[in-house]
Amino acid sequence: MDLRDSPLLKAAQLCTGGIQTKADVDVAGVLEHLEDDDWEAALLLLEEIGDAHPQPPQFWDLLADAARLLWLAKDAYWYGWRSSEARNGAVLAELCLMSPEGGWPRPAPPGAVLRPMWDIGHLTPEGEPLLSIAILWVEGRAPLKPGECGPVRLLPLTFEYWRHVKPGDVITMHVMRPSTGLARVTKVILPVAVGS
Repeated sequence: MDLRDSPLLKAAQLCTGGIQTKADVDVAGVLEHLEDDDWEAALLLLEEIGDAHPQPPQFWDLLADAARLLWLAKDAYWYGWRSSEARNGAVLAELCLMSPEGGWPRPAPPGAVLRPMWDIGHLTPEGEPLLSIAILWVEGRAPLKPGECGPVRLLPLTFEYWRHVKPGDVITMHVMRPSTGLARVTKVILPVAVGS
């Protein structure tokens, strides 16, 4: 593939000048790897830049395209998720699942497969909790087992309902009644405006 057609080059061009991570990764380093045809290293460096500095959805879409070209299916899926976070906003949290006796029956697999409902403090006119849906991504490679805690990413279907949520808040997960887990919010990722 010609370097000029590379989705990685296009992603690097989306990064504004002067972006550098704590590990001294910058766009110039990415371009060096691209010139040496080291596509995987360039992909990882761009991901690091995207982690350090919010990037627009099209940046993550280009990384997903590059990962597919490199036959990195799991990475392509992950970058697709990150594109959704940039487009819609996300919530990072530490989730503790209830024990099987408390209502959570099986391990939650890593990746985005569950769409639980969350009590984030809204109420119906009758005073009942008004639950909101957010897709759950369990971080790491191992499933989160009942009774355990671990880091998760939440992709709200309607981020506007979640704008009041802030780090330190505790929200309740519901897959069935009663609640099946408690999560302490660690970070809120706002949507990234196109052109930012």
